[in-house]
Amino acid sequence: MGTVLDSHFLALTALVTVGYQLVFFIITALLRFDKVTDFAGGTNFVIIAVLTAALKGTWHFRQVVLTVLVVVWGLRLAVFLLMRILNWGEDKRFDEMRSNLGKLAVFWIFQAVWAWTVSLPVTIVNASDRNPSIEARDIIGWIMWVIGLSVEAIADQQKLTFKNSPSNRGKWCNVGLWSYTRHPNYFGEMLLWWGVFVASTPVLSGAEWLVILGPIFLTLLLLFVSGIPLLEVNLYILVHPKYIASLLHLYLNADAPHLLYFHVKSSADKRFSRSEEYRTYKNTTSPLIPLPPVVYGALPDWFKVAFLLELPLYNPGPERDPVS
Repeated sequence: MGTVLDSHFLALTALVTVGYQLVFFIITALLRFDKVTDFAGGTNFVIIAVLTAALKGTWHFRQVVLTVLVVVWGLRLAVFLLMRILNWGEDKRFDEMRSNLGKLAVFWIFQAVWAWTVSLPVTIVNASDRNPSIEARDIIGWIMWVIGLSVEAIADQQKLTFKNSPSNRGKWCNVGLWSYTRHPNYFGEMLLWWGVFVASTPVLSGAEWLVILGPIFLTLLLLFVSGIPLLEVNLYILVHPKYIASLLHLYLNADAPHLLYFHVKSSADKRFSRSEEYRTYKNTTSPLIPLPPVVYGALPDWFKVAFLLELPLYNPGPERDPVS
């Protein structure tokens, strides 16, 4: 069907993403109903993938495959998280945001940036006229996606089952994949989106290679912002309004009254740091890349930091009193 706003659908998908997230932001702000937050995030990917494929209308095999992969991931994540929050009740991430429109807006803007940026590889592939033959990079990318989605889905279900058991109340999840990595779901998500990027590379040319910013953004997000740090350590996420579309600054216990912050009240370290069993689990379990505990525990600290992402950020030492 040709060009809509621009030949790569970048402006169109940006407008659609902003509009879609704005609708849910208004619902959340007016009704203080935050159960649709993750649903809005996951389905945004589905809309971008399907919309760009339909508007281009060429339906090359590579375009169809990548669109299906993104749709399957987006729907699975959206439905899983929606059912989970409906089961749990309120989303505790929004306890400090419901009465503060500014903080709530920051969250929704950042979610829009996340959905649009991470979707870049499939957006560019669907907009492309190039259709080279299927090659090794396609197959490798698809395999990465299958493995990543399998790991993420299995890990999510294992943790949900663990948390729903009354006998596990007040415990951390250390069963199944969670015994090989402290964050198997994040490992799976990173792997599958890097797979989408790898599978997109046969059609990329020139500046189109900048779509690598999609998986890079996701990786940095999970490693330094809204993923592992929020679950493992007690931090403040600080967002300067001037740079809201492109920059998120992290500090530990920072005192900056001109910044907006979200304080994570309950991290794994805060809840379980006095447990010797938990400290053993953390010392012998990889933060991201799955490894047998006996192997990971025997590795020197410098190797864990340099090659296995055991960043000092995840082990800040004695907890300091948060600044409020």
